[in-house]
Amino acid sequence: MPALNPAFSDIVELLTAVPDGDDAAVAAVRAREMQLTKPAGSLGRMEELVEFLARWQHRSRPRLDNPMVTIFAGNHGVTDQGVSAFPREVTAQMVANFTNGGAAISQICGLHEINLRVFELALELPTGDITQEAALDDQMCAATIAYGMEAVAGKPDLIGLGEMGIGNTTIAAAIYAALYGGSGADWVGRGTGVDDAGLARKADAVDRALARHAGELDHPLAILARLGGREIAAMLGALIAARHQKVPVIVDGYVATAAAAIAHAVNPASINHCLFAHVSAEGAHARVLENMGQTGLLDFGMRLGEGSGAALAIVMAKTALHLHNNMATFESAAVSGKGD
Repeated sequence: MPALNPAFSDIVELLTAVPDGDDAAVAAVRAREMQLTKPAGSLGRMEELVEFLARWQHRSRPRLDNPMVTIFAGNHGVTDQGVSAFPREVTAQMVANFTNGGAAISQICGLHEINLRVFELALELPTGDITQEAALDDQMCAATIAYGMEAVAGKPDLIGLGEMGIGNTTIAAAIYAALYGGSGADWVGRGTGVDDAGLARKADAVDRALARHAGELDHPLAILARLGGREIAAMLGALIAARHQKVPVIVDGYVATAAAAIAHAVNPASINHCLFAHVSAEGAHARVLENMGQTGLLDFGMRLGEGSGAALAIVMAKTALHLHNNMATFESAAVSGKGD
């Protein structure tokens, strides 16, 4: 087995030496919840969302003054294998649509006052075709992870991870096959809407990539470099930086989860500050979440990507926090408590 490239040593350290959450902040949130005019626990996971914010913001009174969705966009050489219903030029076209306000994610963020940032990752330079060569060399992969860490520079108090990249459901499937075993057919889905022949090409591309890089997939970060993409590497960087900067994370769908799966494979505790927005209609997503011991907050049959599920989960978090902060207490509303 080849040794892990020293370029990744700092990243492994950051994923391993992760700070804990704040139990005292959670206790303070629970104490306030017990005073609110409702039966204890009656808001279910909405209450858990506030606890999640408190734990990972390290605040007994969590806040959402600057929630942010980040979209990382990258292109993929594997599209040469006919794995997508759309050409990779669509990646740049959709990036323009995000910034011009025409995309679903733009509208969700605009309606609900969520900051939206889009990071273009060398769209003119697709990654290597994974059926023939590594997606990225180790140094470039490490540098892209480091670049993704800049996502927290705007000091968000909650960050949603999303992506855009024609061909990247094939890339995510290859990562999952390398991490969890099985063939391409076990992990691919229809993505942007490929027909049966396109689905078969996706599965075949994953199988050929696994065979091409056999013997070099012995570490999660090696898997990311050989089979991944710039947007997945950058999302991993954002996830890492968020943990160290006390920013909770909401991960979008099938492709964004690949970044979390890499982190989890290095150190399962490294994603404790992450919630998973939804269960994607991309069929294998539920199995990926199960492998990580996670569940999605929502199950709306969505498979759009672009951070749309993460944005909706942030809306739920904003609502949960608003209730926590603004509901009356039994005392202030002169409502008798249990047993009074």
